[in-house]
Amino acid sequence: MKHNDMLAMILAGGRGSRLHDLTNKVAKPAVSYGGKYKIIDFPISNCANSGIDVVGVLTQYESVILNSYVAAGGRWGLDAKDSGVYVLPPREKADANLDVYRGTADAISQNIDFIDTFNPEYLLVLSGDHIYKMDYDKMLNYHKENGADATIAVIEVPMKEASRFGIMNTDENGQIVEFEEKPPQPKSNLASMGIYIFSWKLLRKMLIADMKNTESNHDFGKDIIPALLNDGRKLMAYKFKGYWKDVGTIDSLWEANMDLLDKKSPLDMGDSSWKIYTEDTNSLPQYIGAEAEISNAYITQGCVIEGQVKNSVLFTGARVAAGAKVIDSVLMPGAIVEEGAVVTRALVADGIKIGSGAVVGDANSENIELVAKRVKGEE
Repeated sequence: MKHNDMLAMILAGGRGSRLHDLTNKVAKPAVSYGGKYKIIDFPISNCANSGIDVVGVLTQYESVILNSYVAAGGRWGLDAKDSGVYVLPPREKADANLDVYRGTADAISQNIDFIDTFNPEYLLVLSGDHIYKMDYDKMLNYHKENGADATIAVIEVPMKEASRFGIMNTDENGQIVEFEEKPPQPKSNLASMGIYIFSWKLLRKMLIADMKNTESNHDFGKDIIPALLNDGRKLMAYKFKGYWKDVGTIDSLWEANMDLLDKKSPLDMGDSSWKIYTEDTNSLPQYIGAEAEISNAYITQGCVIEGQVKNSVLFTGARVAAGAKVIDSVLMPGAIVEEGAVVTRALVADGIKIGSGAVVGDANSENIELVAKRVKGEE
């Protein structure tokens, strides 16, 4: 199962601006999810479970927490000889103060020397901000069987949402004939998942040419993939069936957490055959008070609940005081809801305190309320 012929590079430098205050101080892949995980745990765990030994994590924006978290490759079992998780910040200075990756392809181009030291036959390029479980080994087999130059993982999305994605139009054999970035009138519903396998020698040539092209955006979707298609290269679409969520907005992050409450959710976090590894936090077991009322909740260690929790997800160390109500909400690590406060359809950021008697969120609101600043209660 070990794959010394394929190396993975995770693009984890995104600003995640649509997550607003959640990403003011942390990179989007370091945002918490599902009680005790971080978003970056998913692609790295998928690599470990797929037998990939070497993983490069490309970071740039607000990356201090992410860098130190990722540098301990041991939690994913990637700390043995000849394996590892490597933190790769940008090398080139765009101006005096800023190190930057100019685009997804440029992030790989700046690390050609790193990749060459391992001399892989194939390169796997991943986004660092999606929630899913996937066996990249199966995708590599598909790439080899089809003699592809590049293979792109796709997922079927509802046709009405297709214009939000990069869409792959394929022939009857699954070969990509056209790629359209966010087309207003999509011809198919096969959305790119931002997961690519390339034959490294070919990609390396393309990247070197792309670096010299002053007109390029240095981006896989806008430049590299269209160039491969124009050159008549063989690009295959690998259809992924399973749970996949782009958690780029507050609403989608809330939904992805809520999906954990669904007994039928295909994202089974208790599946021992495909574990998602994360940091072991040292905290006490959860405490449920005698008066607490809990229905359909996902409660992590270190939580203290003395009030009412309904249809909600509580992360490590969240607290709900007596008489407080938390309904259809997500409380991130260390969030505190004081006595008599009511939280509905909200996502409460790490360590935020909601004062006694305060009311946050609304059962009828279209969007989820993000609470990222302290809410004063009754004095």
